[in-house]
Amino acid sequence: MLNHLHKQFAYNNWANNEAFASLDRMSPAPPRAVPFLAHILAAERLWLMRLQRVPTDGFDVWPRWNIEQCEREMPELTGLWDRYLQRLTPDTLKEIVPYRNSKGEEWRNSVLDVLTHVIIHSGYHRGQIAAEVRRFGGEPAYTDYIHALRQSLIE
Repeated sequence: MLNHLHKQFAYNNWANNEAFASLDRMSPAPPRAVPFLAHILAAERLWLMRLQRVPTDGFDVWPRWNIEQCEREMPELTGLWDRYLQRLTPDTLKEIVPYRNSKGEEWRNSVLDVLTHVIIHSGYHRGQIAAEVRRFGGEPAYTDYIHALRQSLIE
């Protein structure tokens, strides 16, 4: 399972960078697309903070970042996730993480469920970015997981 998660997060990082590149090629980027990318990155950071039991009160999951701010956030976030994933053990995946959502509700989920959510959530919003890019006449990023595997873009 740990190897699978490492591969999933490597894919997620690659796909986020592909989505970024599709926006960076447009001038200007579609107005709704950059906020989706900023949300992906902020939500990934928020979930990492929750997993590390860091307080998240007041954390903005819809920051008003421009494309340059998103570009700066991506490598730092990738490094943080890489370090977190390196410390995971099979027992860690079963741990229950208590947290408060953005509505102030208290929840508890396993580490594995949170990690799964992060990957799926990011993919959902990358689809929104692709739709906006296409709607504004650009070429959306081809971020299918199987495409990344076939091209040996992730290991």
